[in-house]
Amino acid sequence: MGTVGEKLREAREESKRTLREMSDQTKIRADHLEALEDGRYEVFSAPVYIRGFVRSYAGALKMNVAEILSALDDELGQTEQFAEHPRLTAEKKGALDFLMLQLSKVNWTVALPLLLLALILLVTIFGYRIYTHSKTVDPLKDLGPGLYKAPEKAETLPVPGTTN
Repeated sequence: MGTVGEKLREAREESKRTLREMSDQTKIRADHLEALEDGRYEVFSAPVYIRGFVRSYAGALKMNVAEILSALDDELGQTEQFAEHPRLTAEKKGALDFLMLQLSKVNWTVALPLLLLALILLVTIFGYRIYTHSKTVDPLKDLGPGLYKAPEKAETLPVPGTTN
């Protein structure tokens, strides 16, 4: 038995198709298909891409997808880079993680209009309270008597024609 890449290449060659034709059919770049056939998995940033591309490629070649994926898992388990699946949960969860989780559960098609309605209601209530408060306050209460008082000693300009 060969590697997963060799099986994929053999199946493609038996169906007499080129990498370009398979790329057009699967919408996977031809250089990625070539890397899969050569077993160069380090080209891919994560095992999820490898598994997804192999699933699509094997399906397009009418191969037994479950068998190929099982062989791929065995093959990836022997490599150091892709041996262990990445952790899906963090060990430490902070307040921000909790908040983001709760916000992801919200149905925003319902919550957003409700929030906008509540905001409009709040602005209306506070605007009305400010308006009624301004009507009850006397705007002239802090004004003085309004009489002019000249300063006690004011300097004046000399009157023309007089000498000092």
